[in-house]
Amino acid sequence: MIVDIPSTTTGEVNKRLVEIRKTGGAVTLGRVLTLVVCTRDSENTEDIIDSANEASREHPCRVIVLARGDRSASPRLDAQIRVGGDAGASEVVVLRLYGELADHESSVVVPFLLPDTPVVAWWPEEAPEVPALDPVGRLAIRRITDATGRADPRREIRSRLAHYSAGDTDLAWSRITSWRALLTSSLDQPPYARIESATVSGLVDEPAVDMIAGWLASRVDVPVRRLDGPLFVELTFAGGGSLTLSRPQTAVTATLARTGHPDALVSLGRRATRDCLAEELRRLDGDEIYHDALAGLEKVAYE
Repeated sequence: MIVDIPSTTTGEVNKRLVEIRKTGGAVTLGRVLTLVVCTRDSENTEDIIDSANEASREHPCRVIVLARGDRSASPRLDAQIRVGGDAGASEVVVLRLYGELADHESSVVVPFLLPDTPVVAWWPEEAPEVPALDPVGRLAIRRITDATGRADPRREIRSRLAHYSAGDTDLAWSRITSWRALLTSSLDQPPYARIESATVSGLVDEPAVDMIAGWLASRVDVPVRRLDGPLFVELTFAGGGSLTLSRPQTAVTATLARTGHPDALVSLGRRATRDCLAEELRRLDGDEIYHDALAGLEKVAYE
């Protein structure tokens, strides 16, 4: 069910939420968190809401979408409430802010936060330079950004370290979870040779590739190169031999090749935003490994 409430107030929206619960049986019991999505009111908004809905199937929550509209318009709040099949395992409140109201997101969102539940903030598009100091970020114990698709993704992801606070993360990090798992499990097999160097290659505007390089640089004390080219990770070992994990840019199957072993084909498609978001919602504390990977970027040699 979708209920549109144009030109309204936060008080009126809350009243309508109560009415919907009474008449339709929708309740907030069992909601484990409040997910606040900060975005622009554009054609991408529905895709962003769909990703939040899918993630909510694993983490039942209230999703509050703050969609900033035309700042030159007269101040106005348009709201939309989605429950049932239109809201996954959550209830969705879409708040479209126009005019000067778009600069007061935190004031608008506070009346809709569920009591006694943690707040997670997600910026699927442009993010504040310091998420922890953003008015909405101050309300959250977990702050999720996404450097992928930004004007300068490499600069975006490398800037995260300087402004890092416990609870920060980026979806570029969760996009490489499967890569990290495969590389780690492969190194747990004999002959357990010492790594001498690492090369990470991929598109220059793909921050997930940079995160792989930063993670390797933080885990192994060896030179790590970051190249612009085909997608692969190559580890060379002391005494000869190497391990390479490679995948065509748009494919879903990767090849794991190691000297002295037959090649193996593994499923390694690009992860959807909804899957990355669901993973990040599984933990509400600081991610020390992510912080170490950001620090590791300082050790990576870009060529």
